[in-house]
Amino acid sequence: DPRTDAARDFLLRDGRLVEQRRVAAGFGGAPAEGVLDALLGYRNADGGFGHGLEPDKRSPHSQPLDVQFAFEAMLHAQLPEDDMGAVVLAACDFLASVAEPDGNVPLVMPGINAFPHAPHVTEDAFPPGLNPTAMLAGLLHQLGVEHPWRDLATATSFGALERDGVPAEAHTVHAVMCLVEHAYDRARADALVPLIAEALPQAAFLRWRADDPEYGVAPTELAPSPDGPWRALFDDELFEAHLDRLERDQQPDGGWPISWPAVSDTTRSEYRSIRTLDALHVLTAYGRLV
Repeated sequence: DPRTDAARDFLLRDGRLVEQRRVAAGFGGAPAEGVLDALLGYRNADGGFGHGLEPDKRSPHSQPLDVQFAFEAMLHAQLPEDDMGAVVLAACDFLASVAEPDGNVPLVMPGINAFPHAPHVTEDAFPPGLNPTAMLAGLLHQLGVEHPWRDLATATSFGALERDGVPAEAHTVHAVMCLVEHAYDRARADALVPLIAEALPQAAFLRWRADDPEYGVAPTELAPSPDGPWRALFDDELFEAHLDRLERDQQPDGGWPISWPAVSDTTRSEYRSIRTLDALHVLTAYGRLV
């Protein structure tokens, strides 16, 4: 597909090595181990990931948000567990070291304000909670990696959801969806699906209108594959309109845009690389790209 070729060209011109390795593995048949090799450049001695792996903050120190991005990259690359197991376990040790007693972690750690960062990413904006704790726990279930922190974070997240319901905020809903989809305790997880459906209509930052130019989480981000459990939560006409929007959003240079202020021109290109990979995965999963 010429649109996929244009996206690959964009990644080769403007993307980081890690995204170049990801597109080569996911869409070019290259060995998945190259993705892990690139990720290790962002790894710290404490087992966590930093150095702007998630580009909106430039702190070199390990951040739970960067660990999340590393786990997602490993999953997309379909890395064998033997290759990534020790790296993932070390990242879990880092998460345990910065967690609250109940297992909750913040998106970013104190100290990031001393480094360049986007205006919406500050050290006091994201207290420990479901986002990212539930997301990280869900990714670990999906990776098939066991760790005491994963089990504590899972139990704490389930307890909070059963007690208080699903917060009506799109990023948090996304985190909860990941845990509910992949947690091993299916009876407990499945009981939360109706609560997710109830939270969606009121969720802040959920971009319902496909033509909305403002920042928001699109339904295609919450249901990136038709094979998952979340596509059924969205009306067919609405979802198809968002797929149409995602196709239209590809820029003349082959990449996809971002809709929030970046730290710099460099970080804008870095995040555009990530969004371009996400778009390729979604549009391929729904048969819009071949």
